[in-house]
Amino acid sequence: NHPEMNMTSMQSNRSVSRRMASGFTLVEVIIVVLIISVLAAIAYPAYQNSVVKTRRNAAKACVMEASQFLERFYTTNLTYVGAAFPGCNAGADVTNHYTVAPVVAGPRAYTVTATPLGLQLAKDTQCGTLSLNNTGVKTRTGSESLDFCW
Repeated sequence: NHPEMNMTSMQSNRSVSRRMASGFTLVEVIIVVLIISVLAAIAYPAYQNSVVKTRRNAAKACVMEASQFLERFYTTNLTYVGAAFPGCNAGADVTNHYTVAPVVAGPRAYTVTATPLGLQLAKDTQCGTLSLNNTGVKTRTGSESLDFCW
């Protein structure tokens, strides 16, 4: 055993451990920020699309609820006239982003529409306003197919 050799290797090990424990280099930080930015650029639009679809689905559920209410009213009264829809229990996804309104067109006809508001109107151009009438016909004002929207 040479004491000089042990001393030199110990000093070398200390300097290596100091360099490794000193922190991140600027290049490493830039690479991490770049990776996070790319992931966010991919994930954010997907998140926004998911939010739009969730709100649309809540509006569709409200339209169906209004239609079922009107059908129950008709079963009892043999007319849609006089039916006062109490509203949906869908929460903020509907009340803040859609106007859901049943329109009674006569004793045997109605149409329930869900009209998007604000950001939902701007972002949901694929489906737009959704409607359902007393014969079960579903419509939309957007450019996407009826199956996609309903």
